[in-house]
Formats: sequence, C-alpha cells, structure tokens
Amino acid sequence: MAFVIMLIITVFLDKQTIKKMYLLIGAVFILSIIVFIEFYFSDGNQYTTLRTVLVAIRYSATPIIISLIIFALVKRARWYVVLPAFALAIINIVSIFTGIVFSIDADGNLKRGVLGYLPYIGVGVYSALLVYILIKQSNKQITEIIPIIFLAFSLLTGLVFPLIIGKEYSKIFCTTIAIALFVYYVFLILQLTKKDALTGLLNRQAYYAFIDYNYRDITAIISIDMNGLKRINDTEGHLAGDEAITTVATTIFKEAKLKQAVFRIGGDEFMIVCKKTSEEELLKLIENIRNSMSQTKYSVSIGYNYSTVIDKSINQMVKESDEMMYADKAAYYARTGEKR
Repeated sequence: MAFVIMLIITVFLDKQTIKKMYLLIGAVFILSIIVFIEFYFSDGNQYTTLRTVLVAIRYSATPIIISLIIFALVKRARWYVVLPAFALAIINIVSIFTGIVFSIDADGNLKRGVLGYLPYIGVGVYSALLVYILIKQSNKQITEIIPIIFLAFSLLTGLVFPLIIGKEYSKIFCTTIAIALFVYYVFLILQLTKKDALTGLLNRQAYYAFIDYNYRDITAIISIDMNGLKRINDTEGHLAGDEAITTVATTIFKEAKLKQAVFRIGGDEFMIVCKKTSEEELLKLIENIRNSMSQTKYSVSIGYNYSTVIDKSINQMVKESDEMMYADKAAYYARTGEKR
C-alpha cells in the first residue's frame, strides 16, 4: 500500500511507467497470496493437486516478474525479453503432469525432477541481465551503484537461500522480491532527479552535489562545448540539434572511466570532473575523446585544468578550463571560417 501511495505522489514519472509499476506491484501481491496458500496446505498430502498447481505458478511467476521489471523500467528493452519467462512457465505447467521440474510425493514432500534447477537458472539469468543493464545505463557513481548492489543482493538471496535453507526461506521470498522492486523504484527516482533527460548524462544539479562532496579528490576539470550547434538548429531543425547533442554526449561518456564523471551543464556544454586522475590519464582521455569525435560528423572544443594544489578552488579550476576551451573554440572558427 505504501508503495502505491508513493507512486501516486511521484508526479515526475510518466503515466505509462506508473501503470507498469502498478502491474508489477499487483503481480508481487498475487504471488505472495499464492505462496501463503501453498505453505498453508503444505502439511499433509490431502491437497497434493492444489499444491502442485500453486508450485508451478510460484516457479513461473518469479522470472515473469523480473522480466516485466526489465521490460517496464529499462530503456530500450524489447517486449520479447519476456518470452523466455513464459517458455519457463509452460515447462512448469507441463511438470504438473510429468514431474520433469518438480513433483510432490505421497508424504507431501516437494521433489525436484530432471529439470529441477531450471527455475533457479531462469531467475538467475534474468537477475544477472537486469543488474548488467542497470550498471551499463548508470553513470557509475556511488549513489547509483549502491542501490544496484542492494538490488543484486536481494535477488541473489532469493535465488540461493531456497537451495540452502529450503522452504523456510521460500515463505519470505515474496518479501525479498518486493524489497528488490522497491529498491529499483528508488534507483529509478535517483536516475530521474540526477540525469539529463535528453542525453542520460548527469545534470547540473548532480554536478554541484558532486563537486561539493568530492572536492578534496578532484584533480582535473575538462570543459567541452559543441561547435556549430546553432547552425544545425537553424538549417536542419532542433530535432537534428538534439541528435547532435546526444551523439556528442554518448561519445564523451564512452571514453570516461569510473573516476571521471560526465555532466551536461546546459545546452551544448559538457563537463568532466576527474577524481584522483593523473595528468597522463587526463591527456589520454582528451586524446581519446578527440579521436572518437573525429569518427562522427560533429566537433567539439575542449579545455582542461589539472591541479594537485589543495587550496585551489574548483571554481578557479573551472574558470581556467573554460578559458582554454574558449580559446580552442575561437581557433576552430578561425580555421573553418564558419560563423559562430
């Protein structure tokens, strides 16, 4: 109920995402009821048929829920990501009659069949895929990595503990799934509040928070400004301009390492804040960005400032970095003859 209330008051989530979240919450709620009924009738053997059906549903629901999380909340996920989950569900249904995945013996004990570990493998693959996608889409900052780690831990315990502890853990399995879903919701909110909507880079608000928290470890600032955006907007339209900005952002982000945070400060202005980065690493990063940009039809002007002086302010580093970038931009327009 608390989860639903939070979704209602989250005004900056689009309606489609909220509807999908409602679907996931409903699925977890139904799964919890099924698990409760299954274990309620687990003593004795008079409800063998009912328990067999409920186990099939429980084994099928978990990979379906995780696949729906991927489909509903992960960008660029395709609908067919849920197909393997439904294939596993069919196998579990077949097992009701054949026992190839599980069966319940005369004493009411759950037994694994020849494919007894298949439900765990399916959940494991989906869980690993979800965590991989989240890490891939994150900006690799600690505030994003920690929720992903917690989510991975929740999914891992739900996968491993039933094999170690047995049915006693299965009774709280739905709670684990619900916690995992809630953690992902928190992660999603963090993404929305910290990320630039167009490029997926960290936004200006995140930039100020980052330098305030990490100022002692910052050794370099890189200022990057796209060349010729106004011309693209005027001649090709703003959609083309957005595509240009997105391409530049993606190119920059691919070259940055874990300790180098990339921000879109505004418009066509980007900044890379480097923590504990040597001057050699800094120059190599700039070289890689220039080389990668040369493979596109766009260009950027770059300036930087490197300093290990503790009492040198971040504002001063940014000022000197910007001055170098503006000089590089002036040289570009002088060289190409293009109007600014």
